[in-house]
Amino acid sequence: MKPIRICMLFAALALAAGAAAQPYPARPIKLIVPFPPGSTPDIVGRTLGQKLTESWGQPVVVENRTGAGGNIGTDAAAKSAPDGYTLVTGINGPIAVNKALYEHLPYDPQKDLAPISLLVSAAQLLVVHPSVPARNLKEFVDHVRANPGKLSYGSVGSGSASHLTMEILKSEAKLYIVHIPYRGFPPVVTDLLGGNIHATFAIAPAVLPQVKAGKLKGLAVTSAARNALAPEIPTVAEQGFPRFDATAWIGVLAPAGTPAAIVEQLGAEAQRIMRLTEVRAALEKLGFDVIGSSPAQFAAFIRAETEKWTQVVRAVGAKPD
Repeated sequence: MKPIRICMLFAALALAAGAAAQPYPARPIKLIVPFPPGSTPDIVGRTLGQKLTESWGQPVVVENRTGAGGNIGTDAAAKSAPDGYTLVTGINGPIAVNKALYEHLPYDPQKDLAPISLLVSAAQLLVVHPSVPARNLKEFVDHVRANPGKLSYGSVGSGSASHLTMEILKSEAKLYIVHIPYRGFPPVVTDLLGGNIHATFAIAPAVLPQVKAGKLKGLAVTSAARNALAPEIPTVAEQGFPRFDATAWIGVLAPAGTPAAIVEQLGAEAQRIMRLTEVRAALEKLGFDVIGSSPAQFAAFIRAETEKWTQVVRAVGAKPD
């Protein structure tokens, strides 16, 4: 081999070794949000992304890839290179519900994704358009029963907490109300405000401003205790359904196969960020319970949630719309 070629070979090997030795992250990170801008997963994802950018000096670029109740964006993340440079925000539906709901899901949440951190959770509110003649959950149930098939409710997609929470109520209260799936909470709230649909179960931050402004009526909250931001709204349990349990949550994950050291690094940073005073204050003001778990804790949580929601899907006979 000629000396010049030997030099070029060693130079190439040196460059490759240097690139491999670069600390993570060495370039921008993409964060896929499977829901539209302004949705609650988008708000939480951008909050995390901004702080990661500040911490590491590498931009975290949010990509909103919507559709199929979050399945499209989640599938894209699951099929991305497992190198730590693609992350995804996950909620109940795409991560813990849809495997039981859809006959052919293009990814396996537990096999194709690596949990990083459970970021936040939040109770849901049952809210209705002001034209619905109901001041509480009992009056809503009575009204729907008196008008079978004439009312509709919106959700952020099949398999979402907003979908299955209403399906649980439909099953327990023997209701017939039509499901209209959307691609995120902003269009649900828009159509509800316009009277195009009649009701929704929504994560509290998505609808509390409209309830406070009198543009929507809040009838019940799904948490065990009343929401501190709307203490006047009674719980579902207080109003005749004591075993009702349907909390929405948001976390961050990576493609399966992402190096364990990177997953742990991301998990530790997510926990640190969720403990920041300004982050907690901002998210709690919106109605979130801030968590920030470890990767192992989030993995265990997903297993428990998957088991719970699989039982719910089978019990209520929910189908994707």
